[in-house]
Amino acid sequence: MHAEGLVPSLVRQKVPRRAVHGVLLLDKPLGLSSNDALQKVKRLLRAEKAGHTGTLDPLATGLLPLCFGAATKFSQVSLEADKTYRATVRLGVRTSTGDAEGEVLQERPVAVTPQQLLQACMQFMGPIQQVPPMHSALKRDGKALYEYARAGIEVEREPRTVTIFSIEVLSWQGASIEIEVRCSKGTYIRTLAEDIGEALGCGAHLTALRRTGSGPVGLGDAYTLAQLEAMSEAERDACLQPVDALLADWPVLRLEAEDAGRFLSGMRRRTAHADAERLRVYGPQPAAFLGSGSVKAGELISTRLLSPLEVQGLLNAQASQ
Repeated sequence: MHAEGLVPSLVRQKVPRRAVHGVLLLDKPLGLSSNDALQKVKRLLRAEKAGHTGTLDPLATGLLPLCFGAATKFSQVSLEADKTYRATVRLGVRTSTGDAEGEVLQERPVAVTPQQLLQACMQFMGPIQQVPPMHSALKRDGKALYEYARAGIEVEREPRTVTIFSIEVLSWQGASIEIEVRCSKGTYIRTLAEDIGEALGCGAHLTALRRTGSGPVGLGDAYTLAQLEAMSEAERDACLQPVDALLADWPVLRLEAEDAGRFLSGMRRRTAHADAERLRVYGPQPAAFLGSGSVKAGELISTRLLSPLEVQGLLNAQASQ
């Protein structure tokens, strides 16, 4: 058969995309990049538009919120959210990358008491300064730091302020400890592990990392790729959380029909609502999510808006459920 004869066949095999709106909580597997995971789920859902909410390293597993359709407008919310991780830390060994992939740079004996471990963890509570690791996706002159590191080049990094809200020691077996860390955005857990090791005088590196929480969403509502692949399309659609799922811990403001229309057009409106930096805004019952906004000096200001088409699509979806 001539090559030209294959073209219609290939065109017919192309899977059509569709409008999908919502948030899917993925339990990302080990060894897969965040973007690879996103593309796999996007194909399973046949979604037209998708985005993830911040990079989770290939060596890390756990919660990766994926946004589809209208929900992509609010992915930044998850980027800014506080995170919770479970980390396994190997004491006594320091590596070139701060994790198990790097070469061993130094080994030291581990003679640590529970009280010393607790004190070391307490040193890093609250606002702290962290220098981003060379083996990270942080960009310098358009290139990720890990690319410089692989070329044997070390570049100067400015320390930045992050906040550690809590560190809890979950288990301790030999030289391996498991900790749960709740922290602000931008925290490098591998750097925290190394710093705890240095505070103990024995060094340390990260051997496993699992994200269990991001803002108001948690791993308990997440699905694995294997689970999604085994489902029908209707079952996958049922796994989607609402477009406003990442804003679930924000205050709510409801508007009557006329004000809802004005809000969707981007017009500012007077309101009796107290001043607030961030709000979820809804139309009249049946409640349609319209977008996010803020109130300053008694004035409602839109920050992210759904299009009227998207709002109608969400209402239609609600009605069909």
